[in-house]
Parts: sequence; C-alpha cells; structure tokens
Amino acid sequence: MAERVEQRLEDRIPELEQLERVGLFTRREVRAVLRKASALEYKIQRRALRKEDFINYIQYEINLLELIKKRRARIGYSFKKDEIEYSILHRVHSLFNRATGKWKDDLQLWLSHVAFCKQWNAKHQLSKVFSTMLAIHPNKPALWIMAAKWEMETRLSSESARHLFLRALRFHPECPKLYQEYFRMELMNAEKQRKEKKEFEQAKMDLGELNYSEEILNGEMARIIYRDAAEKIKGVEFHLAVLSIAKLFDFTQDLQKEILEGLQTKYADDPLTWDYMARRELELGSLQSTEHTTKQMKVSEMTQREERCCAVFEEAVRAVPTENMWKCYITFCLERYNRKTNSEELKQKRLERTLSAFNKAHEASLLPETLYKQWLQVLLESNLSEKATEVAEAATKRFSLSVEMWKMRLQVLIQLKSDDVTQCFEEAIKHVKSKGTLPLWTLWVEWSEGTNSKEDTEALYQRSLHATTPAESVTMKEKYLDWTYRSGCYKKVKRVFTSLCENRPFSLDFFRKMIQIEKEQESCKMHHLREYYERALREFGSTDSDLWLDYIKEELNHPQGKPENCGSIHWRAMKMLQGDLVETFVSKYTLLQTGHL
Repeated sequence: MAERVEQRLEDRIPELEQLERVGLFTRREVRAVLRKASALEYKIQRRALRKEDFINYIQYEINLLELIKKRRARIGYSFKKDEIEYSILHRVHSLFNRATGKWKDDLQLWLSHVAFCKQWNAKHQLSKVFSTMLAIHPNKPALWIMAAKWEMETRLSSESARHLFLRALRFHPECPKLYQEYFRMELMNAEKQRKEKKEFEQAKMDLGELNYSEEILNGEMARIIYRDAAEKIKGVEFHLAVLSIAKLFDFTQDLQKEILEGLQTKYADDPLTWDYMARRELELGSLQSTEHTTKQMKVSEMTQREERCCAVFEEAVRAVPTENMWKCYITFCLERYNRKTNSEELKQKRLERTLSAFNKAHEASLLPETLYKQWLQVLLESNLSEKATEVAEAATKRFSLSVEMWKMRLQVLIQLKSDDVTQCFEEAIKHVKSKGTLPLWTLWVEWSEGTNSKEDTEALYQRSLHATTPAESVTMKEKYLDWTYRSGCYKKVKRVFTSLCENRPFSLDFFRKMIQIEKEQESCKMHHLREYYERALREFGSTDSDLWLDYIKEELNHPQGKPENCGSIHWRAMKMLQGDLVETFVSKYTLLQTGHL
C-alpha cells in the first residue's frame, strides 16, 4: 500500500514543480499540497474503503483546480495547462471512476461526475460516463433524457440523441416524458435545419452534397413519434403536453391541428379537453397592436375574448356536468378576476362572471368543497356580506360533517360581527364528531376571549377539555393556562395548573409554560420550580435530555437553588434517559461543568 501511495505522489511531482516554477504556488504551498495529497491517498488505498474519503479527495482536487484558475487570472498566465490542469483533471476522473465502480447504485456520485465533466468541458469523458451510467441505471428515464439533451444541445448530434431516445423507449415503452422530450428534440432538429437551409439560400451558396430532407424540415419525424405515442399512452395530459411543445415552433400548424383533432375525438368528455378548448379562445383573433389601437378598443377586445371562453365553458358544463368540469370553469373565472386591470368595466364584468359561475355550480350541487372558501372570499372582498352569510350557511348544510366548512362559516360570522356566532358554534359542535373538532374549539375560545366575560370564557375552556379527544385536549390545556395568566393573577394560574395536572395527557410546552410563568414572578420560588420540573420529568424524563439540563441549571443559578442536588439529578437522568439521549446528555453536562453551555 505504501509503495502505491509513494508512486502516486511521485506522479504529482511534475505538475507541482510546474506550479512553483511559473509562480502560481510558493514552495511552502507545494509542500502543503503534497502533505494533504499523501493523507488523502492513504485513505483511499485501505482495504475497507469509505465513500466519504473518495468524495473528500475529489472535492480537494476540484478546490485545487479552482484555486489555480483564480491564480492564473490574477497574474495573467495561461500556459502549461497540459502539464498542470490536465494532470489533475485526469486524476479526478480516475477517482470518480473508482468511486462509481465501487458504489454503482449511488446516483448522486454519477451525477456529480456528469456535472464535473460539464464544468470542465470534458466532452469525450462525459460521453463515456453517460454510456456506463445508462448501462447500470437503464430504469431511470430522466438520465436518458439528460444524456440525449447533451448530445443534441452540446455535441449538436441529433443522430446520437435520436439513438439514445430509441434505446430509452425500449426500456420504457410507455413513458410520457420520454416521448415528449423525443418529440421536442425532433422539432428542434427540424428548426435548426430550416434555419441552416434558409441561411445558405440567402447567401446564395451551393448546397452541394448537403441534402435537407423535406420530411425532417416539416416535422414529419415528430408526427411519427406523436402517432406512435398516442397509441400507447392514454390520457389527455400527454396530448396537451405535446401540443404545448408543438406550439413553440412556427412550422407545426398541421401537426397542431392533428393533435387537437385526436384530443377532441378520443377525449371529448374529459374536462381538461374542454378547459383547453375554452382557454384557446383567449389566443384566437387578437387585435394587431397599432398606433390607432385605443385603450377602450383593447378592453372591448379582451371582454369579447373572455366571453367566448365562457361560452365554451358553458357548453362544457352542459355536456360534462361534473365537479371537475365546474372546477375548471371557476378556476378560469378566478384567474381572470384576479388579473390586474385599470378598467372598472372589465373588472366588474369579471366579478359578475365569477359569481355567476359559483352560483350555477352551487345550484347544481356540483361545487367542490374546496371552492366554497374562495367564493366567500370574493363575496367579502366585494362587500356582499348578506350573500356571504347565505353561502356559508348553504355550505355547512351540504357538507354538514366538514370541520373546515363550519370553521369557514364561523369566520364569516365573526368578521361580520354577527349576533349568531354562539348559536353557530353550538350547531357546529352538535354536527361534527368530537374527533377533529380542535380547530372549532380553538376558534371559539379565541373569539370568546375578545368578546365574552372572563367567567364565560373560562367555562368554555373547561367545556372544551371534556369535548375534545385526549390528544386534542393537550392544546386546549396549553391555551387555557396561557389565557389564565394573561387575564388573571398568579394564584389563579397555579390553581388551574394543579387542576389540569389531574388528567393526562400533557405536552412538554404545558410544563415549560408554567416554569416560565414562575420565573416571571418577582418572588420566583425554587420549591415551586422543583415541583414543576418534577411533574414534567415524570412525563418526559425518558425522552428529553434538555429538561434535565435546565433543571440542573436552575439549581445552580437560582438564589434559592441547591447545587448539591445536581449530582442526584444527574444520576436520575442517566437512569431514565433512553438510547442515544444518554450520550447527548453527558456531552452537554460536560460543557455545562466547563462553563461552555
């Protein structure tokens, strides 16, 4: 092993001598590099190899390359790259090859090698990396796409990219993303060839042996890919994806038409098809912007286009009366409503259209639960409070078991300062099962804190503890303790705390809150703190090392504390803490003793 390390270090000497000779590094720096390289070499020559050692070695070499690059720029020296950088690059590639050979399944290692090759423009090496990586990881379509894109965009080889896509499709014959990127690549290739041909023709150059295939120029290869994919891949999403790609190229009108016809034939009842057809109206027939186009003309044209979209959506909800179809329609209306415009007329029309769509979906009992909240938001923004109250009530009738719907209705009533809030809370609690009612109780007590008397709020807190599940009551205990402290005296807080401690479960924050309250008192008593810490440790002593440490700190720092108790607390902690927490506790306790914590 030592001989191998010595040999590798000797191989470094020519590049290090060059670094010193040309003034990029000093003699001391060269020796430091040699020492570091020796330590790193020994680590990767051991029998039990560790991935981290290879990563550290590679990172060191990359940092060295970056430093050389900066030094070159600073002194303006650009020679001897063959003797210096290329030697280091070769070593990094060798390290990557050894690492990926040993840990073949580590995709991050492969991708790091790819990134390194791209950064240092190592095209030949990257080709090899892709080839080996794809042989080991043929089951990952993203890697095939990455390799094909590199062949097409960096090496400008459409033939190699096509070959990779075809190989990838043998492994993944039904992968939509592969087909989409293959489709895009063929259109990019067609566009590139069209530009080349046009430039040759404009320069009146003889094309000679250059043979531009009309099929490729017109995007026929992409058409073949689309047809093949359409037979294998089901679902409107794929058709829409390839259509959006085709629209990026100005010579694909016929191809777009074919995809659109396929979409309408195969997926006539799919909401996404209708959604696309409706939104298409926004792009069709737009005015050519001229000097004479007035602001009013633009507003008028936009209004007409949006009305055409809505006409298609109206037809859609009649043809496909489903929740998803209405969701598409309303989402479109909301998007237009939220767009900024200086025209009050256009803003008003968008509002009317949006509210009309919401209303019709609701009347048809096809408005999804999630959209009621947005409907109410629009109504409240438009100061239509009476309608908002009606809609909120209707929502809770339709989804009477939904906590979210009741919470939404209550928020509307609270915002409008209605007299019916308490009655609505009672109704909500009656309808919804106890499990999951925590958001309602939280909202109720928070509203009560700012509206009702202390007696009523306290009664509500106590009622919530019995009405919620044990797990949810934990939060209510915390809130109850906090509110009591904010609204009452310390003695009252202590009584409430003692009372709440009678029924499990608790949270650690519950005890920490009480400890904090005690510490905020002018006459903070250590025997009270001990009581709270002891109660907390009974519940969380086996799972929280910081609680023990905080207890020890109190004994050390409090005027009434007893430092002699720390040994006993330490011994109890060592007995109670589980697993790795003992080690954590010991290390933190050592820091505490040395004054570093």
